[in-house]
Amino acid sequence: MEGSSFKIFVNSLLILLVILSNTKPSLASRDLAPKPNTDFIRTSCNATIYPRLCFSSLLRHANSIQTSPKVLTAAALNVTLAAAKSTSALLLNLSQSHGLKPREIGAMKDCLEVLSDSVYELRESIAEMGKLKGSNFQVIMNDIQTWVSAALTDEDTCTDGFEGKAMNGNVKNDVRKLILNIAQMTSNALALINKYASLLG
Repeated sequence: MEGSSFKIFVNSLLILLVILSNTKPSLASRDLAPKPNTDFIRTSCNATIYPRLCFSSLLRHANSIQTSPKVLTAAALNVTLAAAKSTSALLLNLSQSHGLKPREIGAMKDCLEVLSDSVYELRESIAEMGKLKGSNFQVIMNDIQTWVSAALTDEDTCTDGFEGKAMNGNVKNDVRKLILNIAQMTSNALALINKYASLLG
């Protein structure tokens, strides 16, 4: 492996470690957060498809979430956005690695494009969360659900270009692992949004 490729590979691994560490609770977060807060997050996360990932990604925010469904939902969107942005940076590094086939480079660029759309849609959903109030609640909530659903669809689309035996197995597996993490977090955020909407809808 050439020197530049090795540096890109190492940088990519470091970014991956950051992404994974941000979805795991620290011992300090677990010890310092009041039990009612952590219980609220755990119970809320039971409504998601990936409750363990949901709980681990939100536990560090327990003190700000407390027992507020709105703050919980906003936190879920924010941690998902942060992970999506980190993943975009990692995929950009991977796309610049030497030794990739033209088809793999093309698939990586397509994935980056739809992931950029996903980041935009998550940002829009967070902006809409700040407008939730009164008589416009249901209309704005519908917009939020639409934005997050679109983000989830884009993330699923990302892996489509990596289908087939012609693709490098390592590249395919690395991309799928990264996108799967983001898609699961987005799915969890959407489930929490739906639960919050049902409380006040």
